[in-house]
Amino acid sequence: MYSIGANTMNPRSDASFKPINMDRDQRVVINTLTENWIPSPASGVWRIPLEREAEESGQVTSIVRYEPETSFSVHFHPNGEEIFVVSGVFEDEFGRYPAGTYLRNPAQTQHAPASQNGCVLYVKLNMFAEGDLETLRIDTHNARWQPSHDEGQSVLPLHGFGADKTLLVQWQAGASLPEQIYEGGLEMYILAGSFQDEWGTYRQGFWLRTPPGSYHHPSTQEGCLMLFKTGHF
Repeated sequence: MYSIGANTMNPRSDASFKPINMDRDQRVVINTLTENWIPSPASGVWRIPLEREAEESGQVTSIVRYEPETSFSVHFHPNGEEIFVVSGVFEDEFGRYPAGTYLRNPAQTQHAPASQNGCVLYVKLNMFAEGDLETLRIDTHNARWQPSHDEGQSVLPLHGFGADKTLLVQWQAGASLPEQIYEGGLEMYILAGSFQDEWGTYRQGFWLRTPPGSYHHPSTQEGCLMLFKTGHF
């Protein structure tokens, strides 16, 4: 099971909203384990905004935490919803999704999300490309990993549409990869382990976003598992 520490912090809500990290030409690094949880419109559901276009609409990337026995009312997402279950069990009227499940709900679909026992999610809203209509439910614990062209790296493709690619990436302990160049930009959320590059060290719970054309030379002592996106900006 993938797990993430959950700090118990005092929630806060700002009366006036300003867009958060929406300039995708800027590099952003956030340690989500040290961020405050902010209340959502549903009681018992908390969020850490990573990038957010508007207060309750537009493009959003967040870490979301459901307390046990919490739910949202039925709602739809005008331009799609992408979810990775980090810990616990997420639910809606269509099924139950334990940690390690990857979900995609296309534009104009709706559901009533909930969690009986609590869960933590990585969520992206309203970012589907036009024509991307695929619904996905992938149990990554029972999916087939593939070797990468770089030694010490394995990949599990989750979704692709045009240049937009989402996958899990596993770097083995002791791996030192050659320079990686991301023409379509890069977004990483670290699920386990850690890695370092010429810009810093990143551990479980870190979220990174770098602009198109970015590069780095990563290595890891203990190994690293991450949710990885590119080409979606």
